[in-house]
Amino acid sequence: MSDFAPHRARKRFGQNFLHDAGVINRILRAVSPREGQHLVEIGPGQGAITEGLLSSGAQLDVVELDHDLHPLLLSRFGHSPLFTLHKGDALKFDFRQLAVNGEKLRIVGNLPYNISTPLMFHLISQADCVADMHFMLQKEVVQRLAAGAGMNHYGRLGIMVQYHCQVEHLFDVAPGSFSPAPKVDSAIVRLTPHATLPHPADDPALLEVVVREAFNQRRKTLRNTLKPLLDAESIEAEGLDPTLRPEQVDLAGFVRLANRLKRQKAAEEQE
Repeated sequence: MSDFAPHRARKRFGQNFLHDAGVINRILRAVSPREGQHLVEIGPGQGAITEGLLSSGAQLDVVELDHDLHPLLLSRFGHSPLFTLHKGDALKFDFRQLAVNGEKLRIVGNLPYNISTPLMFHLISQADCVADMHFMLQKEVVQRLAAGAGMNHYGRLGIMVQYHCQVEHLFDVAPGSFSPAPKVDSAIVRLTPHATLPHPADDPALLEVVVREAFNQRRKTLRNTLKPLLDAESIEAEGLDPTLRPEQVDLAGFVRLANRLKRQKAAEEQE
């Protein structure tokens, strides 16, 4: 690294570089990479976590958008036959191309806060080739991902991610662990795609519609928020009280409502 001037974090890329050795080691212990595994790191930055991932003997692909970091990363890790740098935007990257012979990828990333949600859904859409994901995110986002019905942070994001994945809030990370220090706390989350969906929806796109409508006015009751989609009798028929607020309904309940809507639409089409 001595051949390169210090890289200044770029605001437009949402860069906050991790430098706390204790936190880095804790992340590596949580991921626990092993020889023979195939890891993908999103936004390796200056390689704080990259070094530990690579030293495990695992195959490592990294995806980095900032072209100023490419020579630095190649200088540090390019000598390793296990290391491959992909220059580009993770939001547009086809992760399936890296999974050969039916192998599952393990994905790691300190995600820029401004793209974390769309990037998670981009990865979830390719979950058939993903074993697990370990992400550094804004703490409030992790709380939203992990929250269950009736909890303060419960809402649309958590429901839709929990539909696809088991969510574990592993530990929090203070702002001082980064340079520059962000204005918010961070946290590490583990997302493990379900081998079998615990509550399969007949039409996942309709589940998204139902959840979005329900939480558009989260202080109102299901009877009111879902009125454009389902009447009170239909809600009751799925074992739910129409006077409940959306944050009181668990994932299984929303799936039942979405499946009800699917059946109603199919019946209308046949008339």
